[in-house]
Amino acid sequence: MLILQPQLIGPPSVTLGEIVERKRKSAADTRGELLRAARRRFLDESYENVGLRDIARDVGVDVALVSRYFGSKEQLFREVLRGGKEKFDAGLPVADLPAYLVSMLTQTDASADVEHVEKMLISLRSASSPVASRLVREAIEGDVLEPLSALIGGEDPEVRASLILAVLMGTTILRTVMSVEPMCDGCPDTMRARLLRLFEAALADR
Repeated sequence: MLILQPQLIGPPSVTLGEIVERKRKSAADTRGELLRAARRRFLDESYENVGLRDIARDVGVDVALVSRYFGSKEQLFREVLRGGKEKFDAGLPVADLPAYLVSMLTQTDASADVEHVEKMLISLRSASSPVASRLVREAIEGDVLEPLSALIGGEDPEVRASLILAVLMGTTILRTVMSVEPMCDGCPDTMRARLLRLFEAALADR
């Protein structure tokens, strides 16, 4: 008579929880790849010329996946522009704000804030698009002007925040895009001192 020996079955090599976690990580990785591909596309081309199919093709996925993660091109563009609120933490004393702003502009390693510069370039490249320009304004208001105005407080905080933003954007463009001296040469002490006085004047109540 043939006797079947029971087979010893050990614990599964991969648990259900591990499978779920891997899928979650895979989804996050794919979303991140799509976001990076979109940033590259919007850097190279205007908003109107970028299509979701182009971005999907760059990553090697179906275009439906882009819509699944971001919904629409408008929402994807918003996501590309999003971020920066943490730079104006409400815990920062207003008295320290001028020096903090100078340090943002005069860091010697320009590559340390590549994402910030890329967002600015994307905004400039797509400025002629009515849709993109509206999305850029919304991003600037939500991520920069509103938190900065709240931090400044006092009289006319929106006006003062707008003046500060004008200096930040103008200096960044001259330094990183147009390479205007002495902006792009590590910002000497004279430039630091003048920027400090400029920010102090913009932040003054009167």
